[in-house]
Amino acid sequence: MTPPLRLLRRPDSPTPTLAQVARMAGVSGATVSRFFNAPGKLSAETAARIKGAVDELGYTPNLVAGGLASNRSRLVAALAPTIEQSIFAATIQAMTDELAGAGYSVMLGLTGARDEHVSQQLSAVLGRRPDGVILTGSITDPVMRQRLVAQNTPIIETWDLPADPIDMVVGFSHEAVGRAVGARVIDKGWKKPLLISANGTRAAIRQAGFTQAMRQNGRPDPEVLTFDGVTTVGQGRRAFAQAWEAGARPDVVVCSSDWTAYGVIAEAQSRGLDVPGDLAVIGFGDLDFSADVNPALTTVRIDGHAIGRQAVSFLLQRARGERVAEPIVDVGFELVVRKSG
Repeated sequence: MTPPLRLLRRPDSPTPTLAQVARMAGVSGATVSRFFNAPGKLSAETAARIKGAVDELGYTPNLVAGGLASNRSRLVAALAPTIEQSIFAATIQAMTDELAGAGYSVMLGLTGARDEHVSQQLSAVLGRRPDGVILTGSITDPVMRQRLVAQNTPIIETWDLPADPIDMVVGFSHEAVGRAVGARVIDKGWKKPLLISANGTRAAIRQAGFTQAMRQNGRPDPEVLTFDGVTTVGQGRRAFAQAWEAGARPDVVVCSSDWTAYGVIAEAQSRGLDVPGDLAVIGFGDLDFSADVNPALTTVRIDGHAIGRQAVSFLLQRARGERVAEPIVDVGFELVVRKSG
């Protein structure tokens, strides 16, 4: 049974101040300012004490405090892994359109395919005091979570359903997606699934859900081939070629994106395989081209526009001082069955 979700931070939590950091570290406010502006002028011991206080309190320096008497920046920070051939494009576009209509601008930060730049990007945007932060996925680093918890700023995690939300959530369960695709494979009687997946956090969760479905039905764990970087047609082609030449003979390939799936189809067909007669292929994302390739791609559809609109609705409610009665929204997903699988 899935445990109930709980909010880690309430919207009225006070924001830590520079004075609190100074008291906790046993230094002056000027020394704390120097820690951020000229850290080389401090001793290692003093810098370590200040860093400990900053991390414990979740303090972020206000880079624009002197220029905004109202403390409202009219900026919203949106963080996404990548925009290159991205399934997040619809969400970003919907957010930008909705926020522009309400008089806000969007700061877009790219956190990397494996979220490797997330701490750097968050530090950059939080210091500019945005009126809200919209995250793609969830933050797992405890220090960064504490900094987000400490901000008196709406925080919205999207494209996921974390067990311990920081504030508000608009997303879906990647584990449930994996289980649903696994159920499709089992129902169709395919015996030798191959998973071709990028090394991203969310793709790994879908992979785990798929494996769970196999085990619960007495099936062996699937073969898995992973790669680094963004998902592309070329990655799909190379991954399938590598697996085939190593002797793998799957009857279905489950991919972490539609781009990868399209590459698998192209490579399989170039080797004389019939899709779906010899090999079924399933993607993720239902991108614009997915219904138009030959054969049309079976995939998982996520309503990215709905995610973006709901995230902005949360932000605007908070901006008006309204209470968000239901801060966790599951938009769900749809397994779209077409000719490829």
